[in-house]
Amino acid sequence: MKTSTRRNRDGSRVTYLQLAHSEWDPAAKSSRTKVLYSLGRADELDRAAIERLIASLTRLLGVEPATGPGPERARVVGVPGLAFTDSRPLGGAWLLERLWQQLGIDTLLARLAAGTRRDPIVERVLFTLVANRALAPSSKLAATGWLADRVHIPGIEATSDDACYRAMDWLLAVEPQLARGVFDQVAHLLNLEVDLIFFDTTSTYFETEDPDEPVWRNPNGRRLPDRPAADSVDGNSRGNSDGNSRGNSDGNSDGNSDGNSDGNSDGNSDGNSDGNSDGAVPEGAADRVGFRTYGKSKDSRDDLPQVIVGMAVTRDGIPVRVWCWPGNTSDSPLIRQVKDELRDWTLGKVIWVADRGFTSAENRRHLAAGGHGYILGEKLRSGSPEAKAALSRQGRYQQVRDNLRVKEVKVSETERFIICHNPAAADRDAAIRQRLIDRLQALIDGSDALPPTKRAELRGVISTKPGLHRYLRTTPSGLLRLDAAKVAAEARLDGKYLLRTADPHLSAEDIALGYKQLLEVERGWRDMKQLLDLRPVYHRLEDRIRAHVLLCWLALLLARIVETRADTTWTRARDQLQRLHVGTFTGPAGTFRQTTAPTPEARRLHEALGLALPPKILHLDTKPGS
Repeated sequence: MKTSTRRNRDGSRVTYLQLAHSEWDPAAKSSRTKVLYSLGRADELDRAAIERLIASLTRLLGVEPATGPGPERARVVGVPGLAFTDSRPLGGAWLLERLWQQLGIDTLLARLAAGTRRDPIVERVLFTLVANRALAPSSKLAATGWLADRVHIPGIEATSDDACYRAMDWLLAVEPQLARGVFDQVAHLLNLEVDLIFFDTTSTYFETEDPDEPVWRNPNGRRLPDRPAADSVDGNSRGNSDGNSRGNSDGNSDGNSDGNSDGNSDGNSDGNSDGNSDGAVPEGAADRVGFRTYGKSKDSRDDLPQVIVGMAVTRDGIPVRVWCWPGNTSDSPLIRQVKDELRDWTLGKVIWVADRGFTSAENRRHLAAGGHGYILGEKLRSGSPEAKAALSRQGRYQQVRDNLRVKEVKVSETERFIICHNPAAADRDAAIRQRLIDRLQALIDGSDALPPTKRAELRGVISTKPGLHRYLRTTPSGLLRLDAAKVAAEARLDGKYLLRTADPHLSAEDIALGYKQLLEVERGWRDMKQLLDLRPVYHRLEDRIRAHVLLCWLALLLARIVETRADTTWTRARDQLQRLHVGTFTGPAGTFRQTTAPTPEARRLHEALGLALPPKILHLDTKPGS
């Protein structure tokens, strides 16, 4: 509606109303207003005539004005039976699926499944489980309900928990090919710099009372296959043949997860326990331990069984692969296995970056082999000759950042040592130590007057508090004192950490900054546990737990690519994307699905990732009654 105003000679103004629209003039390269109908003067407007015109137009469009007042001003009359039946979030799943396709994961999985009897829908099921991890983490059973009622994923409308379990079993079987293919695609898409690979581990615990039964494993922590029946006692033969054949046939052909679970648990546990009781060690066995077992928990839950999860990350924060080991596995040998398994990937010279738990001499030799390098943290409090020599060397610090100073010291002819100092961390360490000293002093003040037995009890109580016990000294006569020498030694380490490398070309600044990027792995663990819900794990079988970790890795990979290319966080991106919905309309003429308008931020995300937005009409089916 256009208004135009004319001034009369007497100074009064007259306003006219016109129905108009804009047309593009290609010659003038501008839009021009074309008047369709003039309604006359605004003060002489025939309102009843306009309402009659509106009523006629709405009837022509199949809509009849409501007779009474209220929010429902019109109702559909021209298309009887048309109903708005459903609305679901679309944006998050749409973007993840287009990114999934851009990486070629759908094509890779289809190629891997082509030579098998696997149902082609397995790729859609796996994508559904990955999208569920990224958008609304839940159990696999809950994910089937999420797919059926609360999300729209093209190519799949419903699935079962049995189909999810079968897809997970197959995912684990093709893990090596999938990981290699995904890395190649991601490296090409993002032009990844893989000159630095960061590796670290974490643990995830299980709310269960008992650990898994021990089984024989190879040096990489993988369960060894059951021995042939001819080499086993009758019980072992029966357990493996009956349990495995029954579980595999029922689980894979009929899709019954109960058969698969029962076959694995009954056959394997009974067979292994009976067959291995003769004391014979299978060929290639390195240890006999359950997958979920007790170990040093990085979540401070040493009272619960756990598994160890490792992850390799590029300097851009892109996770390239994950691994799983039994819960009592120590960190030190793991990085050697990781390097060996990535050896055949198209990597140039790589510098491995890892924390202090991986700094053994054997690890250093292994990482340096083949012309590669390493940057490893060294434990300052380990008392090693290298740490003592490095701390005793004099030298001037070089300012690298506002909160980081570095100093290279000469300790070895084959390795370089870099002392890093963070002034802010030094102040924090000093403040924490002072609080501990104050608490310890409050506990031992007046203890000289206590009987020896009471002092011994107090010393026992303090020994259960590692932070306080560190600074406690007991005199030959049994008196409790503050260890001033220990306090002074700790003060010399405030804000410092020691790095070692064998690379002769990196500057001290690059070494320190490269090590600080190890925080990308820690951020990956934090997001995997908090945003993608790595825990709780709703599985008890080892293979399902491993497959669950793979699903979390794929979800984290997609989220990291969004963050890297769109310069945002996955949490913010997900919130904006989930505002884009698809509505379903059904009627006698068929069904169509229409999308809502994307927000400016959702549009920006698609443009940054080079992905197309969903069309206005997402689906149209003209079959009556569909």
